[in-house]
Amino acid sequence: MNTGIATNQGNLMLKSRLRKFFTSHPVPLFFLVLCIAAVIASELPPVFVVNELITRLSRNLFMVLSLIIPVLAGMGLNFALVIGAMAGQIGLIAVKVWDLGGFGGFLAAVLVSTPFALLFGYLTGITLNKTKGREMITSMILGFFANGLYQLVFLLFMGTLIPVYNPEIILKGGVGLKNALDLKFVQYALDRMLYINIMGLEIPIVTFLAIGLLCWFTRFIVTTKLGQEFRSLGQDLNIAQVAGIPTNKIRIIAITISTVLAAWGQIIFLQNIGTLNTYASHEQVGMFSIAALLIGGATVTKATIGDAIIGTALFHTLFIVSPQAGNNLFGDAQIGEFFRVFIAYGVIGMSLLLHAWHKYMKAKKKTLQEE
Repeated sequence: MNTGIATNQGNLMLKSRLRKFFTSHPVPLFFLVLCIAAVIASELPPVFVVNELITRLSRNLFMVLSLIIPVLAGMGLNFALVIGAMAGQIGLIAVKVWDLGGFGGFLAAVLVSTPFALLFGYLTGITLNKTKGREMITSMILGFFANGLYQLVFLLFMGTLIPVYNPEIILKGGVGLKNALDLKFVQYALDRMLYINIMGLEIPIVTFLAIGLLCWFTRFIVTTKLGQEFRSLGQDLNIAQVAGIPTNKIRIIAITISTVLAAWGQIIFLQNIGTLNTYASHEQVGMFSIAALLIGGATVTKATIGDAIIGTALFHTLFIVSPQAGNNLFGDAQIGEFFRVFIAYGVIGMSLLLHAWHKYMKAKKKTLQEE
């Protein structure tokens, strides 16, 4: 009798846990099912899919992880990630001009990009402090504004105010950089330092080590006084101010860290690609990184390392298999391309809509309690 009761209680507890799990992680579970269906429809060899996924994780995960700290500090999704990516590209362009290659060239690009990223992050932080509560739309507009300045510098100033004597990178008229720059001199500078091949799978050890260090840094900073201040700001900005926390300063630090990490992430991304599209490589960086983070189960107010890893894996699995799945199902690979772009923008739009709805409901509940 007691055994039967215990079994029933165990079954009820298991059902309760499963229900809680499914209701707590609807977005990543939905995309997991979508990925499995797309992989089956694509009919691509599993080894090819896994190998491509490893490459894309090593290429993109550092950038996605750079989004976590601003979310922790209550600043939402950092659409100004694109500004950090521009700083990274400035470093690579400088290295190209100086004709530095290999791992030394990679490190030189990191060193050159860092002061630019610190400056850009600081200026972004100051601007976002003046638009509290509207950080995401402000950071998006800042990205567009910075893109205009970036193009002004590299289309007009390169070859005029900034002397360039390398005909390989300058336009025929002697003014402005070419649309595409060859980065073969630093390609795989990090990825090929140390890598292993297991059953046809190439794993770049040093790149994943860099990603692991960023994960450790993110976890470590949460345990520090600065990390606790980030969390206090994320929970309630007004209470943090009353508690004596210098909120403006802490917010600037959070966005500056994110911008510097984004610059390094863009360099890691481009050293893997081997080509810099001078005026476009940075444009979709923020959008795709944010989409990956949200697919992993993150929200505007909560993001973890696990969300970043899971989301990047799911999002880029769709990137790998969607064209072939679209071709097999509809006879047109472009349909798969349209689908994954729709996914990127759709998941961001839905997240922002839910965030606005939660804020509205919270304010409405507070008003009713006061009455």
